[in-house]
Amino acid sequence: MDSGSATDGGVAAYWRSDGEAVRCELCPHRCRIAPGTEGICRVRENRDGTLFAATYGKVAAVAVDPVEKKPLYHFHPGSRILSIGSVGCNFRCEFCQNWHLVEKKVPLENVRIDELVKTARREGSVGIAYTYNEPLIQFEFVLACSKAFREAGMKNVLVTNGYVNPGPLSELLPYVDAMNIDLKSMDPAFYREVCGGELAPVLETVRAAAGATHVEITTLLYTGRNDGDDPVRRVIDFVAETDPEIPLHFSRYFPQARATAPPTPVGRLAAAFRTARERLPYVYVGNHRLPGAEDTSCPRCGAVVVRREGYGADPRGLSGNRCASCGERLRFVV
Repeated sequence: MDSGSATDGGVAAYWRSDGEAVRCELCPHRCRIAPGTEGICRVRENRDGTLFAATYGKVAAVAVDPVEKKPLYHFHPGSRILSIGSVGCNFRCEFCQNWHLVEKKVPLENVRIDELVKTARREGSVGIAYTYNEPLIQFEFVLACSKAFREAGMKNVLVTNGYVNPGPLSELLPYVDAMNIDLKSMDPAFYREVCGGELAPVLETVRAAAGATHVEITTLLYTGRNDGDDPVRRVIDFVAETDPEIPLHFSRYFPQARATAPPTPVGRLAAAFRTARERLPYVYVGNHRLPGAEDTSCPRCGAVVVRREGYGADPRGLSGNRCASCGERLRFVV
């Protein structure tokens, strides 16, 4: 039985019976989950032959962040956004920066969608970001929450690894206003060995999302694994071939979880930035202050349209989504 979309709080969407087990169809792992156990994500459970979304309405973190922290540099620059996260992930990245959430080492609390909407309004938030852990494994709650925020006239943002099947993605995308998608490498072996997944579905997510909503991409440069000239250029080439105006963020790695390599050398960040700027107009460096790699300049006249320092943004060089100096239309959602 394919359950389709969830109709009841904790009952999951996208699964079918497989003997006494259930087969989850939410992500490309397609886990076969025996009774009383959970999938790779650690949050989708077989309870007496029914797949449950065990963390429906449960969060581990709630905060109001600058939208630049997602990172989204071309989406309502300078705005604040209510941000929520839960636990679990369908990857096992050895360098995971939020491993304590992935491994369910933090307490959870219940939240109500109507209270999240009220909180966002009270805090002057542009909307809500589903972030911190992998939000798509909480598909049912994210979908319900996204519908409520859309109805309330606010925005929905996903910060995701992009590891999801096309059906669930297509159901959710109409309610998504922006996504930051991790593209960890263009090497399938990197995904298998370092992340515990496959590259191809992530690329399909990027392509589908780029045709439907605002997308920015983040690549963490993991020392000695994906920070060389060729791996970086392959990421740049994919972005350029998909849509050269997609903003690309290179993020500095620091040792976390099982990773022991030293932090990304600053020279590798600078080299990646320079190489990307040969083909892409919007390139940024995160987790390190690299001169010239935070601001956005108009590709036509060179005027700085958004100045940034840390997570602060000054968009006074924009006039709507145009350069205030020359009038060029720019890839911004404002």
